[in-house]
Amino acid sequence: MATSEESGVTRRRADMADAAVVLLDARMAVAGWTGDAERLFGYRRAEVAGRAATDLLMPEDAARLPDLSRRCGRHGGWTGLLAVRHRDGHPVVTTVRVVPAVEAAEGPPRWVVLAADSTGAAGWDMSRTVLERLASHSPIGLAIVDEDLRYVWSNAALEQFGGGPAHERIGKRLADIQPGLDAQALEAVMRQVLETGESVVGYEHFGAVRSAPHRYTAHAMSFTRLDDDHGNPLGVYYTVVDVTERHRARARLTLLDQAGKCIGRTLDVMRTAQELADVAVPGLADFVTVDLLETVLEGGEPAPGPLSAADPVPLRRAGHQSVNEGVPEAVVQIGQVASYLAGAPPIRALVGGESWIEERLDPLAPEWATDITRAATFLDLGLHTAMIVPVRARGTTLGITAFFRRHRQDPFDQDDLGLAEEFVGRAALCLDNARRYTRERDAALVLQRHLLPHRLPEQDAMEVAARYRPADELTGLGGDWFDVIPLSGARVALVVGDVVGHGIEAAAAMGRLRAAVQTLADLDLPPEEVLAHLDDLVDRAGYEDDSVAAAGAGADGVRAKGASCLYAVYDPVGGRCSMAAAGHGLPVIVAPDGTVDFPELPPGPALGVSGPPFESVELPLAEGSVLALCTDGLLAAEGPAPERDAAADRERLRRVLERPAPSLDDRCQAVVDALVPARPPDDVVLLMARARRLGAERTVSWELPVDPAAVADVRKRTSRQLCEWGLDELTFTTELVVSELVTNAIRHASGPMRLRLIVSRALVCEVWDASATAPHLRHPKTTDEGGRGLFLVSQFTQRWGTRYTPDGKIIWTEQSLTGPEI
Repeated sequence: MATSEESGVTRRRADMADAAVVLLDARMAVAGWTGDAERLFGYRRAEVAGRAATDLLMPEDAARLPDLSRRCGRHGGWTGLLAVRHRDGHPVVTTVRVVPAVEAAEGPPRWVVLAADSTGAAGWDMSRTVLERLASHSPIGLAIVDEDLRYVWSNAALEQFGGGPAHERIGKRLADIQPGLDAQALEAVMRQVLETGESVVGYEHFGAVRSAPHRYTAHAMSFTRLDDDHGNPLGVYYTVVDVTERHRARARLTLLDQAGKCIGRTLDVMRTAQELADVAVPGLADFVTVDLLETVLEGGEPAPGPLSAADPVPLRRAGHQSVNEGVPEAVVQIGQVASYLAGAPPIRALVGGESWIEERLDPLAPEWATDITRAATFLDLGLHTAMIVPVRARGTTLGITAFFRRHRQDPFDQDDLGLAEEFVGRAALCLDNARRYTRERDAALVLQRHLLPHRLPEQDAMEVAARYRPADELTGLGGDWFDVIPLSGARVALVVGDVVGHGIEAAAAMGRLRAAVQTLADLDLPPEEVLAHLDDLVDRAGYEDDSVAAAGAGADGVRAKGASCLYAVYDPVGGRCSMAAAGHGLPVIVAPDGTVDFPELPPGPALGVSGPPFESVELPLAEGSVLALCTDGLLAAEGPAPERDAAADRERLRRVLERPAPSLDDRCQAVVDALVPARPPDDVVLLMARARRLGAERTVSWELPVDPAAVADVRKRTSRQLCEWGLDELTFTTELVVSELVTNAIRHASGPMRLRLIVSRALVCEVWDASATAPHLRHPKTTDEGGRGLFLVSQFTQRWGTRYTPDGKIIWTEQSLTGPEI
C-alpha cells in the first residue's frame, strides 16, 4: 500500500501546476528547456536545443507527431498522453498540454508544452487485457460497426437488448440480427455521424425486444465516429442504455399533465366523459369506454347507500375512444344503455368501488357487455388485457372506466393501474362538478322558462317574433325580459325590460318585475300609469332590500332598482300605438316600404330612481309596419351605453333593419346575428311586431240614447250583426250580455253612451259611458230582486272588466267564438 507521501508524489506527477515547461518552434523543434524538464527527462538544455521533438519521443508516438502538429494548428492546442524517451533510454509516460505561445511580434507560431509525469499513476499503465475486461463487463451495451455499418465488435451487455451473442453479430448489419427493430432509422443516424463526425447523444428508441416480446422498452443510444490517427473515419461506436422506466415515468407525467389540461374544459357531463376517453388513447390504452349512472347524466344525486350486484344498474355509455377510426370495438354506442353480465368485472368494480386488472384475458371468453345485436369474444375484438377503474368522487361512485389494449402487446401492470386510477380520479372530480352544474343549471333554466313566456300568445293585433340571448352562457340566465300581453278591445301590450346584472339574481329580480307588469297591464292602465305604479313597487322593494342587508342577512347582489322598461300598447282598430319608457328606450318603426324611423320618447327615469314623471306618446302605425323594441344589450358590443355615440347606435341599427328577410322571424334572427357577438357582454332582448289592422267589416259602433226603451233596439241590432258575421250560436248569450251592460249604464250613468262590437279571436262587447264609477260584481241572495246582471255576464263570457278613458269608462266582455271565422 502506498504511503501518504508516495500518494502525494503521484498526485504531483499528474498535476499540471507542477509540470515541466518546454518551448517548441514552428518546426516542432526544441527552442526552450527548463530545469524541470531536465529533472523529468534527464537531458541538459544544450543536449536538446534545436533537436526535433520526434527525436525525444518513443517510436510509436514519434509517428503520431505530424498528425498532432496539424491538430494543434487547427484547434489551437492539444492535450493527451505521450511516451518520452528518457536520457537513459526508458520511456516516461507524460501528460502533455500544448498551448500557443503569446508573443507581441507577429511571426511563425510557437508552442508551449506543459509536461507532467504520469508514470506510476493509477490507470495510465493499464494493459489491453484490463481495458478489454472493462468493456466486456460494462453493464452498458457497447458496439462498433464499420463504414458499411457491419458489426466488428460488441460486448456481452448488448445481448440483453436482442440480436444474439457477440460472435453471431460479426459481419452482420442491424436489420439482419433484429428484423423487428426500426433498423432503417438507427442506420440513418449512424450514417449521419459517419458523414459529419458530430456525435449524437441521448437518441431514444422505442420498441420490443426478442427477450421480452410483450414488454415495451425504451433505449437511450449515443453514437460517436471512430477515426484513425490521420482523422479518417473507421466506423461508429455506440452505447445502449435501457431507460424504459424513466421513459414510462415521463410518459405518466405527460399523460397526467395532459389530463389536467384536457379533462373538465367544459361543465358538460358527456363531453367531460369523452375527454377522459380521449386522453387515455393511445397514451395508456388502445380502447377505452366510460359508462356513467343515468342519474349522473341527468345531474341528479346517485342513490344513497351501496349498490347491489343483484339489482339492475342503469348505466349509459358517456364516452369511448379507440386507436382505430370509428371505434369498431364498441358494442354499445354513446348514449345507449350499457348493460353488463351479472358478476362481470365492470359490475364488481361498480358495486365494490375497487379497481380490477387482468394481464391476460381469456381470448375465448365472451365480452362483458350484452347487446341483442352482437355477441363477441375478446378474440373477435382483438382485446388481450384490461383494467376497470370505478369513477368515484367525494365518496360516491358515478360510473366505471374500462381500459383495453389491442395493438400494444405488453399487458397492463400495477404501474398502469396506478396511473389510470390517478387520472380517472381527477376526471371524476370534473365529472362530479359537471353533474352538480348540470343540476343547478337545469334548475335555473326551469326558473327562466317560468319567468319568460313559453310561447307568444295568439292575438290578431300583431305578428310577433322575439329573440333572447343571455350574457351568462353557463347558466343561460339574465335580467332582460320581454312580454306580449293581450288586452281588452283586441289590443295588445308589448314590453321589454332590463335589470342591472346577470345570472340567477338578475333573473329573480326580472321575474318580480314581469309579474308586476302583467298585473298592472290587466288593469288596462295607460303606459305612463303602468310605469308609475311599477316605479313605486321597485322603490318599495329597494327599501326592503336595504333592510335585509342592514340586518346582516345579505343581499341579492342584484336589485330591480335602476332597471329599465319600455311599455307599448297597440290598438288594431284605430291603428295607433302609445308607448312610454323608464330609463333606456330605443323604439324603431320600419315602414312597409322599408324606411326606418326612430320616434322620440319623452325621457323617463329608471325604475326606483327619482326623476320627472313618466309621459307617453301616441303614434300611428300603418298596417304592415314593424315596431322593434330592444334592450341596451343589442348594441353593447361597441361598449357600455354611456361611452357609445347614440347617433352611431341608430345608424348601425338602421343598416341592419333595412335588410330584407323572408319572414319576421328571420329578420329578428338576422338582426341579433349581425349585432350581437357569440359571447355578448350584456343580456339581449329583441322584440319585433308587425302591425295588423282590423277591417271595418269586423267592428261596429252605435251611439245610444239614455232611454230604457233603447235596450230592445240594441238587442235587435246585435242579433242582426251576429247573423251577418255568421255567429248565430252566440246570439242568445250576446243579447243577454248587451242587455245587461246597456241597462246598467242607463241606470247608473248619465250623458251619452256607445256600444261597440269587435270580432277578432273573440267576440268583444264594449259599452262606454261618461261615468267614472266602476260596477261591482255582487252575489245576490235568492230573495233579492236585483243585482244579478254582472253575475250573469261573468257566467256567460270568457272574461270581462273595466278600463278608464279620459272622458269616462268602458265595460267590456269577451266571448269565445264558436261560429266560423270572419
